[in-house]
Amino acid sequence: MKIHKEGYVIILIALIICATIFTVNHIFLKDILILYWLINAFLLVMFYLVVQFFRVPFRKAPQGDNLIICPADGKVVVIEETEETEYFKDRRVQISIFMSPLNVHVQWNPISGITKYVKYHAGKYLVAWHPKSSTENERTTVVVQHANGKEILFRQIAGAVARRIVCYSKENETVIAASEFGFIKFGSRVDIFLPIGTQIDVNIGDIVQGKTTVIGKI
Repeated sequence: MKIHKEGYVIILIALIICATIFTVNHIFLKDILILYWLINAFLLVMFYLVVQFFRVPFRKAPQGDNLIICPADGKVVVIEETEETEYFKDRRVQISIFMSPLNVHVQWNPISGITKYVKYHAGKYLVAWHPKSSTENERTTVVVQHANGKEILFRQIAGAVARRIVCYSKENETVIAASEFGFIKFGSRVDIFLPIGTQIDVNIGDIVQGKTTVIGKI
């Protein structure tokens, strides 16, 4: 496991804040043992939570040119046919993965191919499971075209807590399935839009793991 580069500054700030509070606590409250140790325990837990949020576990991706790799850790909350209005402007199968603050928040490319479209949208901060969060929240949309000509759209969506989406994708670049393409800071969601008729290998309620879970075949 390693720490993601997006966390370096935040972890340093958290460390400084915790160290400052610990110092004040040690100077003024060390004789009030229960309160002293409760505060220290709270600081330790908070710092641990900040660090674990930016963890990047070492994972081995499954092999197969036609596999659709899960782009994020979390829980499958939507699998439905819907109208995709931004890029395809037609009917697609939508799969939505909700990420809690305790999940790994790196995102990975679900397929290999050419990045055809990347667009950032400023927006609201509705809770990530809200039906309108996919079209009204702050979000970044990416489309990758597979070697077989089929395209997959995937969208990073900010939630009520998430306030910054980071996307490294660039149009016309070649990407490899399970390579990193972005990071969302704190609770959030990722939507994937697949061609109608795509084989889907996950169900609503499934707990999925980015880079390792196969969600279907293209």
